[in-house]
Amino acid sequence: MIVRPRPHWIRLLFVRRGSLIHRIFWQQMFVILLSCTVVVLHGQLFDWKVTLNASPFSLMGVALAIFLGFRINASYDRYWEARKLWGGVLVASRNLARQGQTLIDGSPDVRPFVLGLIGFAAAMRNQLRGRARNDGLEAWLPPALCAELGAARSAPTRILAWLGAWLAEHRRAGRLHPVSAQHMESGLDELSAMVGGCERIANTPLPFTYSVILHRSAYFYCMLLPFGLVDSIGWMTPLVVAFVSYTFFALEALSDEIEDPFGTMPNDLALDAIVAGIDASLRELLGEVPPPAPMPDENFILR
Repeated sequence: MIVRPRPHWIRLLFVRRGSLIHRIFWQQMFVILLSCTVVVLHGQLFDWKVTLNASPFSLMGVALAIFLGFRINASYDRYWEARKLWGGVLVASRNLARQGQTLIDGSPDVRPFVLGLIGFAAAMRNQLRGRARNDGLEAWLPPALCAELGAARSAPTRILAWLGAWLAEHRRAGRLHPVSAQHMESGLDELSAMVGGCERIANTPLPFTYSVILHRSAYFYCMLLPFGLVDSIGWMTPLVVAFVSYTFFALEALSDEIEDPFGTMPNDLALDAIVAGIDASLRELLGEVPPPAPMPDENFILR
């Protein structure tokens, strides 16, 4: 995720990081070179003069812009829902850690349970990003559990089962009232629902045909646009086509990037930072000094 103060409006015109220029550079160059060729040939293809004007492109441009808007909204809805689900993980983890400290009698050591909640968040991040299931979990979970997670298909679910067994052990020992145990189990159910929601987003992309239609429409529009403008604006055609194609290509690339919000692209969610925030929050509840907050790198990227 890009985290930076908004630059001056002049500098904002030349910002490269997050502008998606690197993803659409060659497409842009192709369209610009095509526009220059059309201007040089005066819109003539071999012996045939392509008789197009700006009128049909006005109608097609409006329709394509609306289509792109639907695509962006669908992708951003997935991005924002994913962010709300991770916010729910933070809230539910805090509640469970606090309840573990206040509802269990006999002053037991609740540190393994609280650290297990942090391990759950880290395992959830690993699974969504396709990393090894037990990558980096040794700091929060018992070694035996970490070894099991390496072969688990759903590591977060396995950790939730371990946390539930920890609660059941204290309930059987009489240190946790059955009503309180049921309430805390509801918190574990919330975490399970958050995992399921994120898996739904990650495993159900937008229909492929939707992307194909948009991709073809945007490219054909930008490739035909020089023929419709050359007779009216002449050598300004490449400049106008470059601007229009940048808008369409960049919006398409952005919608494709945030469609899967759990990746490591500059505009994806900063899952490492979210897990670090959960770690710091729960360690404070334990009375420990939290680790320093993660900071963006030199490119203003927060992972």
